[in-house]
Amino acid sequence: MSAGTRKAAQAALAAEHAAVYGYGVVGGRVADGRRAEAAAAHHAHRARRDALVRTVRGLGGEPVAAQAAYALPFAVPDPAAAVRLAAVLEDRVAGVYSDLVRAAEGPLRREAADAMREAAVRAVRWRGSSVAFPGLAERAREGTGAKTGTAARTGAGGTNGSGATH
Repeated sequence: MSAGTRKAAQAALAAEHAAVYGYGVVGGRVADGRRAEAAAAHHAHRARRDALVRTVRGLGGEPVAAQAAYALPFAVPDPAAAVRLAAVLEDRVAGVYSDLVRAAEGPLRREAADAMREAAVRAVRWRGSSVAFPGLAERAREGTGAKTGTAARTGAGGTNGSGATH
């Protein structure tokens, strides 16, 4: 496998380390009704992390170690914030696995695609709604034609970024 594959696997491993840590926070703050879901996600990320340690070694690398602590993207004082954190963790993991899908081949590529899908599904469950698949939002903007792009560049028509017209 290439150095790019090894680098992408290391990045996925680092993301899994962060997710395992993050789910420790989520599990401590999430409401009782979602605690089992948080525990299941925590176990899934631990399993993926352990598999990636073996993968990185198999690719000839030394697996990146977990940090002692990770900076959270925002404070998590209550169950609602814990749910938001879980969705962010899953989004980040899915994004990193998309890089591994691009870099890998064969069984590793399939495993990365499975991990990406699982993280995306968990993110939707935590969020309660989905987001555009990566690349689709950009494609939708392209489909609006040059009229909006030209208007935006010249300052004529369009929106001011907040949705209001000017």
